[in-house]
Amino acid sequence: MGPTPDPTGGGAKKDEASVKVPSKDPKKKDDKKEDDLSEEDLELKQNLELYVERVQDPNPDLQRAALESMRQEIRASTSSMTSVPKPLKFLRPHYGTLKAFHQTMPDSHLKKYLSDILSVLALTMSAEGERESLSYRLIGTEGDIGSWGHEYVRNLAGEIAQEYTKRQSEEAPIDDLMELVQQIVAFHMKHNAETEAVDLLMDVEDLDLLLQHVDKTNFKRTCNYLTSAAKYLPGPDDMLVLDISYMIYMKFEEYPNALQIALFLDNTQYVKQVFTSCADLLKKKQFCYMIARHGITFELDDEMVADEDDREALQDIVNNTKLSEGYLSLARDIEVMEAKTPEDIYKAHLLDGRASSGASVDSARQNLAATFVNAFVNAGFGQDKLMTVPSDSTTGSSGNWLFKNKEHGKISAAASLGMIQLWDVEAGLAQLDKYFHSNDNPILSGALLGVGIVNCGIKSDCDPALALLGDYVDKEDSSVRIGAIMGLGIAYAGSQNDQIRSKLSPILNDAKAPLDVIAFASLSLGMIYVGSCNEEVAQSIIFALMDRSEAELGDALTRFLPLGLGLLYLGKQESVEATAEVSKTFNEKIRKYCDMTLLSCAYAGTGNVLKVQDLLAQCGEHLEKGDIHQGPAVLGLAMVAMSEELGIDMEIRSLERMLQYGEQNIRRAVPLALGLLCISNPKVTVMDTLSRLSHDTDSEVAMAAIVSLGLIGAGTNNARLAGMLRNLSSYYYKDASLLFCVRIAQGLVHMGKGLLTLTPFHSERFLLSPTALAGIVTLLHACLDMKPIILGKYHYVLYFLVLAMQPRMMLTVDKDLKPLSVPVRVGQAVDVVGQAGRPKTITGFQTHSTPVLLAAGERAELATDKYIPLSPILEGFIILEENPDYREE
Repeated sequence: MGPTPDPTGGGAKKDEASVKVPSKDPKKKDDKKEDDLSEEDLELKQNLELYVERVQDPNPDLQRAALESMRQEIRASTSSMTSVPKPLKFLRPHYGTLKAFHQTMPDSHLKKYLSDILSVLALTMSAEGERESLSYRLIGTEGDIGSWGHEYVRNLAGEIAQEYTKRQSEEAPIDDLMELVQQIVAFHMKHNAETEAVDLLMDVEDLDLLLQHVDKTNFKRTCNYLTSAAKYLPGPDDMLVLDISYMIYMKFEEYPNALQIALFLDNTQYVKQVFTSCADLLKKKQFCYMIARHGITFELDDEMVADEDDREALQDIVNNTKLSEGYLSLARDIEVMEAKTPEDIYKAHLLDGRASSGASVDSARQNLAATFVNAFVNAGFGQDKLMTVPSDSTTGSSGNWLFKNKEHGKISAAASLGMIQLWDVEAGLAQLDKYFHSNDNPILSGALLGVGIVNCGIKSDCDPALALLGDYVDKEDSSVRIGAIMGLGIAYAGSQNDQIRSKLSPILNDAKAPLDVIAFASLSLGMIYVGSCNEEVAQSIIFALMDRSEAELGDALTRFLPLGLGLLYLGKQESVEATAEVSKTFNEKIRKYCDMTLLSCAYAGTGNVLKVQDLLAQCGEHLEKGDIHQGPAVLGLAMVAMSEELGIDMEIRSLERMLQYGEQNIRRAVPLALGLLCISNPKVTVMDTLSRLSHDTDSEVAMAAIVSLGLIGAGTNNARLAGMLRNLSSYYYKDASLLFCVRIAQGLVHMGKGLLTLTPFHSERFLLSPTALAGIVTLLHACLDMKPIILGKYHYVLYFLVLAMQPRMMLTVDKDLKPLSVPVRVGQAVDVVGQAGRPKTITGFQTHSTPVLLAAGERAELATDKYIPLSPILEGFIILEENPDYREE
């Protein structure tokens, strides 16, 4: 079983017949004594010794012949990977002699020839860190390095990386190294070792070389590796890597992937470029669906889409006007249109006697909980059994439920109508219209908030939300103002709309405005300008913070001011530094809180390890009771680490430690952090931890844990969670506030009857929607102090979650955007980055016909060749093109 000569070998081809290939006899151990060598090996050994002597012969012809033969022997055997090739093994004792002789040789072609051979021998011989292989390579012939085999090229690449670092520190020239790098990269790219080529180029900081070497066969794998490596690189390298992969995708016209990277980099120029480079209108429609899912405001211009009618049609998709239609067609397909009542969710009949008997009392707190449950469960379905029942039916008027709520409860009740009509702007405004004529301020306030909720994520040229809410921002009654302000924040999240800024900014610096109005104005501005680093908004919020009195700084609502400031810098990393400096001048009551909030928002979703360490250090301190800044620090840990699976697992472990050793105020935040890490993804270990904490002696911890149970199961209908929450409802049947939390959690688990998700990540966890994260983070900050906010009169903060609510569906449509049912396989996604060949991307799949639901960590692929999807990532709306090469069997 002699090893075949390396197929890439250039020189090994000429005299293949005359070269004796040493036989590899498996029974022979390499470490046997010389007398145990087989005859062939013995002959080879003697031949090689002869060559070594001849190389030192004064006669150049003999030298050349000996070098040539030696080279043949080495080349013919470098192809086996399991053990050191025989010729290298036998030449080991002579390495020193050959090195010494090499130094005495005059410069000639032969000396270069010998350098090549020494370079290969150095593979096994050279001492650690000497980089001899490389130094001999650099003075050797210019020949093809690949012919010496993969192992040699790999070793060289490693030595180049070390040498490069050394030369950079000494500022020595690196041109000769770069020539070698060119050769090695070309070799790797030809031989399916894209990952190694990328690693080498990262080491020598020259990724631009990739563009010359990628071709149609390997660009996808190269880009796959680049984008997944970006998560683990320190800035600014990560952005550079993504830039390169964007260019590669553009070069090969793989536009959907290029668009994803453009969205990830938050680079509008790049997004435009994708539109202008692509000529296919259908593909552009698909891009619009991707942008709509990401939730950014984006205006198409005539460069991107020339024809005006087409542009309007595309702008409609970007504005998300089709979302409600798609969602309802999914609901009809899965047959869940039937409205559910809170009782269907509580399933009290499954519990034993004591809890169900106690629940018959009609308390305002229970009715409020039922309002939220009803709103979450029937979100987007346009019908329910409490709010939208026709007024003349025998059950009495629809106003009935509204008036079963106390003062501020009516706000949430009226707003819940907006949630039920979610994304269907026309129907929603028609339903809410009747409340606008009410003289009851809370009802009016709720109607205003409802308008904001209906318009969440849906943009429209006529700006209905601004037209309706604009005039109420400056009314007398503070609850009406808050309804309008919060409604604007939800409807225009991420739109950076300057009209609204000019309405809301004056409130922040108005000495007469009550604190709660200022707090919500700050939040709404943070939402509207999320991740924009807008200076003017930041200034207004900073001044508002500086104007607060000592007493106000102690108020729970004041926390929304730093949060509004943090949202401006969501995910923007270094851009926050100037503002963070200013925050050091605040009153010490709020200074550290502000610091932590800014840090955690700015690095949210980046996975930045250094920031995780900073935040951990803050959490490690044991402080007085009054200090509140550790709460946002713990949430910050989850926000930073949530970007990739590895970070999530490590973070869950460190949160466990905090539960054991942390102070009370840290323990209260830990469940919320766990809820954020696994949002809409009920991992069993996390579920058990939260279940344990939900019986904690500290009621704040228990409440946070219960809400988090709702968050991790949001929209999953998870049966185990539903059971846990039912048991908790009987356990806490006497404690109104805890029972309220249990009800909210039950509503979240069954959100949208299991068709919705709260995760801010989409496109196979690659993209993070800033508005969605802003909504979740706001709710979590409110939960850091449950009693005054969520259990107080600001329970409508729960509606901020609507920003993150998205159907977890995959819906296929034809070229006219009409639903089209095709078979798809849905299974657990498998990470195939850097694997050889074409591995399967999903495992354990089931075949369904679209539309289908995708749970966390699942991926879909078409089970038919009849159609070609226009986006490689099957989520949300996918346009299918007929495959021209398809033949029916």
